Amino acid sequence: MRRSFSIAIAAGALVLAGWLGLHLYGGRHWSPAVSIPLASIKDLPDSPDKWHGRIDYRGLDQKLTALAARPEMAGLAVAVVEDGQLRFIRAYGVNDTSTGAPVTLQTLFRWASVSKTVTGTLAASLAGDGTLALDRPLADWHSSLRLPGGAEARITLGDLLAQRTGLTKNAYDEKLEEGQDPGLIRAALARAPLQCEPGTCHTYQNIAFDTASEILAQAAKQPFPDAVEDRLFRPLGMASAGYGMAHLTGAKDWARPHRDRHVLPVQEAYWRIPAAAGVESNIVDFAMWMQAMMGQRPGVLPPATLKIAHTPRVNTERLYGGTLRQATGQAGYGLGWRSFTYDGRRVEGHSGAVTGYRATMLFEPATRTGVVAMWNSDWGWPFRIPFAVFDSRNQRADSDWLDLSDLPSRRPNPPPAR
Repeated sequence: MRRSFSIAIAAGALVLAGWLGLHLYGGRHWSPAVSIPLASIKDLPDSPDKWHGRIDYRGLDQKLTALAARPEMAGLAVAVVEDGQLRFIRAYGVNDTSTGAPVTLQTLFRWASVSKTVTGTLAASLAGDGTLALDRPLADWHSSLRLPGGAEARITLGDLLAQRTGLTKNAYDEKLEEGQDPGLIRAALARAPLQCEPGTCHTYQNIAFDTASEILAQAAKQPFPDAVEDRLFRPLGMASAGYGMAHLTGAKDWARPHRDRHVLPVQEAYWRIPAAAGVESNIVDFAMWMQAMMGQRPGVLPPATLKIAHTPRVNTERLYGGTLRQATGQAGYGLGWRSFTYDGRRVEGHSGAVTGYRATMLFEPATRTGVVAMWNSDWGWPFRIPFAVFDSRNQRADSDWLDLSDLPSRRPNPPPAR
């Protein structure tokens, strides 16, 4: 009881620090150049004497330390929530290999496609209070999206957020990376190839998905990032969370993108589709988001809203690759939300990948146990971290997801899991 109380006090102090940043430094937007006072995070479970639960946190810490030392890595931040409570949070490695500056609990990383969970949750919140209808045809919103055969007049906002546009996977992402305007690309999707009849299957998208930023802005009567801040981030006390390249690179403490320990140029492309890939935050706020998604903040996000967002609307292929792909099953997609089974248990969340960054958030709703992790490199191997944590909590003695002994000294980058 005393440990839970101290963690609650720490979380409250973080919320207060965020509000002080909003009010003392001007305007509605928190300034990422302002550090959260260290006194407000001193009680977070970031050392062995504060780790308590079914999970072997000391063993996990040793494995994460070894993982962060790999040549494919730069920095890493991980938090574990067990039984709904934050039980473990640590930072490893460096945010910039050229300077050696360490990753801290305040370091901002990109969420990449985990941002889709925010978009889906905002849509569910607006639907829950009657502000918008998820079954309304996309054409009613007069967005920039055009689909082959005029399918925007037939499929709904719910279809869009469940990735049921029918477009070939990741349609025209290369045009975005070339610097083309997202609105013009969405209009050009009318000539894109289809994988299936719109509304009949799951085909993962980024540019089409970001149509939601236009629609939700109309419904909320304010810019999309402001709607997210007002309805989600600020009420949840997520002081560091925000959108845009300037929000990240203007921060006092932010992780530079890397590939094999080489610093990469920061690329703006996917920030221009904020609903699909625009969020960044520190690991503390990422953990707060996961706790809210577990139902721990019903005053902000009631169970009915979470049910709307998380309930699968379409079946998908299995996720990841190799042995991890074989270990999962029964995959589905809700409103920007993935779900699947692992070891006979339901798991929810999302993962993300943009150049030089990776992120993942996965949790078991039944046990309210999950992991958030962010790292500033292109290496996909750390997507295994949540599964090692699930196995530890569920006492699987044969778990070896974080065993590095069979890896070569240097390993080619696998395709990103998103």
